[in-house]
Amino acid sequence: MRKAAITRNTTETSIKVAVDLDGSGKYAVKTGVGFLDHMLEQLSRHSLMDLEVEAKGDLHIDAHHTTEDVGIAIGQAVAQALGDRKGIHRYGSAYVPMDEALTRVALDLSNRPYLIWKVRFGRDKLGTMDTELFKEWFQAFAQAAGATLHVESLYGDNDHHIVESCFKALARSLRDAVEIDPRKADAVPSTKGTLGGSL
Repeated sequence: MRKAAITRNTTETSIKVAVDLDGSGKYAVKTGVGFLDHMLEQLSRHSLMDLEVEAKGDLHIDAHHTTEDVGIAIGQAVAQALGDRKGIHRYGSAYVPMDEALTRVALDLSNRPYLIWKVRFGRDKLGTMDTELFKEWFQAFAQAAGATLHVESLYGDNDHHIVESCFKALARSLRDAVEIDPRKADAVPSTKGTLGGSL
């Protein structure tokens, strides 16, 4: 079973995360940041990854530490659940529209973390959440999950639609990338025989 549980405690946040890569998209998410909860629920539902998140952070300052550390913890849990990454498809990509907005995500679970983020917002906040924090979440997730992740908003006017299409496109890409390839379930998807490193 490709499951993992992570506990992350710092002076700024206390976070518990559990994932099941072979789930059905069930979620229980409570971060204290309403809009982030909504996005993580979308991530779970559309990736079919079961996700539990319980976070307590220094929200009296702002949502930065909570957002970043939740991204780290979810990424760590995904990486742990993947193990040696044997048999996975490794790659995933998706175009996801939401009304007038369209986002493209390409994902490689290469164990070489990298983020390309080409997303712009027209306002500073969605709900109580600073829009600049979405990049921080994706950066933290990519780094901790060992993912090369390209996120590009192709167009859109409504910031809610733009960011939601980003999370849904990540979800669909992740769903494909973690899937086991029955034709090569016994092998790591790399000519090197391992994933990671600089080559």
